[in-house]
Amino acid sequence: MLQELIKQGEGERLEFKKKTTHPTRISRTLASLANTHGGQVLVGVDDDGRVVGVRDAEEEIYVLRQAAEHFVDPPLTDLRFREVEEDDRIVLIVTVPESPHKPHRAQVADGDWRSYVRVRDESVQASNLTEKVLERSEPSTGVEWMPLNKEESAVLDYLRTHTRITLPQYMKLLNIGKRRAFRTLIKLTLHGYIRHHDKEREPYYTL
Repeated sequence: MLQELIKQGEGERLEFKKKTTHPTRISRTLASLANTHGGQVLVGVDDDGRVVGVRDAEEEIYVLRQAAEHFVDPPLTDLRFREVEEDDRIVLIVTVPESPHKPHRAQVADGDWRSYVRVRDESVQASNLTEKVLERSEPSTGVEWMPLNKEESAVLDYLRTHTRITLPQYMKLLNIGKRRAFRTLIKLTLHGYIRHHDKEREPYYTL
């Protein structure tokens, strides 16, 4: 099971950590997973997928609990821990469920709390818009499907043949104004049809 996870490589739902050095660093990863689709952290695995193991699993669990309960707001209280042995080395598999209480913010410094989401294999700071989307979103099991009109269907049709779409591209595609286009894209994001990304200079949307 461990090797199968490692073979997947780091991604939206999987993070490798050699060790948890400080609660503030790991809290960003935990918050981003809870804010997106949940996932797992493999502690004792190098960035390249090499199993290095942890010295003391209990100490790692302690730091992770501290991070989840005191450096994430609202606290994450439902982490699950599992120790797996591989070549006489212990790897800690930490499961972070997707949260129904988004957005979660991680403490990056005294009095400085920020939201993070997973974009591919990184924990990325969320914009104000993404926070608003998170506040209104349900965990993926509770997606509220709705009948789509022509403008909404056009976004999905476009994304089936293109990797992403931006607001200006959508405005040009349907020859509609900015406010109307933006409202449609956010509505589709809130209902779970598409996903909003703001890691780059210009925000974009994907399936």
